[in-house]
Amino acid sequence: MLTGLAHTAVCVPDVEAATRWYAEVLGLRVLSPPYRMEGAQIERDMGEIVPSPVVVHAAIVGFEGDDRVIELIEYPAAGVSPPEAGRPSVTRVGITHIGMVCDDVDETRSELEGRGVEFLTAGIADVAGLKTTWCCDPWGTVIILLEKSQGARPYWGQWMA
Repeated sequence: MLTGLAHTAVCVPDVEAATRWYAEVLGLRVLSPPYRMEGAQIERDMGEIVPSPVVVHAAIVGFEGDDRVIELIEYPAAGVSPPEAGRPSVTRVGITHIGMVCDDVDETRSELEGRGVEFLTAGIADVAGLKTTWCCDPWGTVIILLEKSQGARPYWGQWMA
């Protein structure tokens, strides 16, 4: 059956701009620079869920060379709607946010605020053994920054420490 988590895809209106933002602002590594896929194979893969002709413009960003990465994906031929105006929401059905671990959430927040990142919470909370704060990318994707109290434990096991 299933053996791991490969990637989370974030649909963006401009994959080049999103790749720059995730690399320059958040500091993720560009593991696969923007590339374009079209033709019979991608049509066979996604043709039933993306309007034809299927054209994918994507990039992969992450921290390591492993399978847990973010795929930034643009569908230039699909007429994708721009993000809804207003405040991003984590209360809709479906994937609502991306969790990213940092060594020092106070310092990370301060640095990202200096880079113009929009924060959705006024400060930092201590929840279940984690220090947390919430922000979003320029296209409304919500991101939670997490600092673990017990570095050797996975983030989801912090409350047991």
